[in-house]
Amino acid sequence: MTTARSTDPMPAADLYDVLARRRDVRSEFTGGEIPADVLRRVLTAAHSAPSVGLSQPWDFVLVRDESTRRAFREHVLAERSVFAAELSGERADTFSKIKVEGIVESGLGIAVTYDPDRGSPAVLGRHAIADAGLYSVCLAIQNLWLAATAEGLGVGWVSFYREDFLRRLLDIPSGVRPVAWLCVGPVHALAETPDLERHGWRRRAPLEDVVHHDKYRRGEPR
Repeated sequence: MTTARSTDPMPAADLYDVLARRRDVRSEFTGGEIPADVLRRVLTAAHSAPSVGLSQPWDFVLVRDESTRRAFREHVLAERSVFAAELSGERADTFSKIKVEGIVESGLGIAVTYDPDRGSPAVLGRHAIADAGLYSVCLAIQNLWLAATAEGLGVGWVSFYREDFLRRLLDIPSGVRPVAWLCVGPVHALAETPDLERHGWRRRAPLEDVVHHDKYRRGEPR
């Protein structure tokens, strides 16, 4: 016999506050440890994410070893240089001021992976959209991020890396895809304004620019 969960809403203000406070953290980590009970709550939130066919195709590799984190940081900074070399003028000057990682400062890295064989051979709901499993992993990451924010932690998603490098570094099997390296840890504070907006790289688009009615219409008045 199963019992339904209550539909009584949580205080909406609490949820929207967490959504508004969430930041991609780079510079604000204190280097402090995450209490074990807090980390378990955050990982439980991630593992509670919806997934196609209830396949739960994610794994979480907790990386505390300093030598591993430093090796990853060296790789990330090399990739940062590759991207910087493609820029010129104002873009290059702006990017030179932007920090892209907090790998060593955060104290904990969480590598999130996607295993397409989880739940195979018949993953309910994935037959027509092969990427549905990957989307599920992204939902787990978002759950983790919001739970960490609610717990007063910072999270930074590092994307300046080659998947093959991270696979070798963490002994990830060849059929499993590394999706994200998340820097996670206590922070001095969460920035009021996202880093990329604060440094002038991009500005957030208004909601009205991305809402369409009935059909997709680019460039037309809403």
